[in-house]
Amino acid sequence: MTLLIVEVARVTPATDSVSVLNSKNSLAIPLTFFDLPWLLFRPLKRVLFYRFTESTREHFYSFLLPKLKLSLSLALRNYLPLSGRITWDQNKPKPSIVVSQNDAVSVTIAESDSDFSYLSGYGQRPVSELDTLVPELPVSDDSATVLFPQITLFPNQGFSIGIASHHAVWDGKTSSMFMKAWAHFCKQHLENRFVSLPENLTPSLDRSLLKDFTKLDEKMIEVVRSLKENKTNERSLSPIPTREPEDDVVIATVVLSSDDVERLRERVKRESPDHSLHLSTFVIAYAYTWSCLVKAREGNAKRSVSFLFVGDFRERLDPPLPATYFGNCMFPAGSYNRKAVDFAEERGFVTAVEILSGLVKGLSSRKIETIVKEFADGFASLCETSQFGTVAGSTRLGVYQTDFGWGKPVKTDVLSVNEGGGISMAERRDESGGVEIGMCLKKAEMDIVLSIFNNGLRS
Repeated sequence: MTLLIVEVARVTPATDSVSVLNSKNSLAIPLTFFDLPWLLFRPLKRVLFYRFTESTREHFYSFLLPKLKLSLSLALRNYLPLSGRITWDQNKPKPSIVVSQNDAVSVTIAESDSDFSYLSGYGQRPVSELDTLVPELPVSDDSATVLFPQITLFPNQGFSIGIASHHAVWDGKTSSMFMKAWAHFCKQHLENRFVSLPENLTPSLDRSLLKDFTKLDEKMIEVVRSLKENKTNERSLSPIPTREPEDDVVIATVVLSSDDVERLRERVKRESPDHSLHLSTFVIAYAYTWSCLVKAREGNAKRSVSFLFVGDFRERLDPPLPATYFGNCMFPAGSYNRKAVDFAEERGFVTAVEILSGLVKGLSSRKIETIVKEFADGFASLCETSQFGTVAGSTRLGVYQTDFGWGKPVKTDVLSVNEGGGISMAERRDESGGVEIGMCLKKAEMDIVLSIFNNGLRS
């Protein structure tokens, strides 16, 4: 495939947002204990594909692209922190998102000669090809860019919007809100309607709503510093280094229909003695996929494996935060140093459900301080694990509702899942109650996982 970079444009927030900065040279939004752990991890990467057969070069550059740029500017008016950078002032106890006058979001405009239908499909696709549709987010010891989009034209086929963003700035719910706000402005403008943002897409930027009575900020900074490789620069913003994916690493998306989920749920009810389990679609889908991933890896049955997920605390805090709170309000909960045999045996799926059910119910029954400590203790032991599972996204984010005026995406992929055990999750595009699950593996292992996954459903 060939990717041509046409330009890197600067998109500034709409002019009426400048008034926020008029009284001072910059706006500083401190990171919270929910944000700080994500300084350790690499940027978030998601790509959304839109089929648009009228997307000739002339139509794209004269009509489609100007609408996308204008609507992005309007969205940034409400989501002003996205045009800034993360910095750590020497006189401040923790990093902040700093927005200065004339700050802007850089947007890469590109063209690809690849097969749009292939890249936006559900089958196995090389990670290296999809990665070209999302730019590299600039992050250094001293500064980190917050948001870096890329709009790629596939002439006469469609276009994609790739988003690279810093996880310490927002979680999946906030990023989904922003994408829908951007799409809302674009669609409204196309229809010549009054451009306004509904309440459910208007972010709450007030950090004073999040109280830190037990000094969790300090504890999380200690955890972050202890896990950093660079011990000489305690204020480094660089994430933990990760190896680049090899040429044979692919991404594929598997699907659980609502009927599949229900059959798996009934199986758990039959096989587990615990009749109070939390059997949500999320728990069923993650447990089933995790057991398939562990079975496919084979190896020593006593090898150590760990898996985790993140829970949303907006409604779990006292008092609760607004549903539109801007930033991270998610925190990891996990099961560490289990034995592979626990999930690889015939009952492995049910075991995973029982563990996940307990973790989910524990989010509401335990204090955040306890969960923070468990995360710190568990994460420090991950060097001993042979397989580490994570999940990005959720069936509740409604990513397929991101309509810029040309219909909902034909496909969306999360490219920042960890190779080997990381998965992404989204609602099914065309069916209520189903799940789309993205996986990133070496091709040989992917073949085995897909076989186990599909055969398990048939049996």
